Amino acid sequence: MSGKDDTGTPNTGEQIDAAEREEAKRRLLAQAEAERIPTQETTRALPDRRWRHGR
Repeated sequence: MSGKDDTGTPNTGEQIDAAEREEAKRRLLAQAEAERIPTQETTRALPDRRWRHGR
């Protein structure tokens, strides 16, 4: 073995893979945030119209 990679610095391929993983993570987080439904909209009570129909 030549010992070139023993310094602990990642090679170019590993740097590219790490950068791609980070970009994919950012895209997923951005998509999840865009699709997120605010809590106020999910917990809002709606009137039950079945009981109001007969009045």
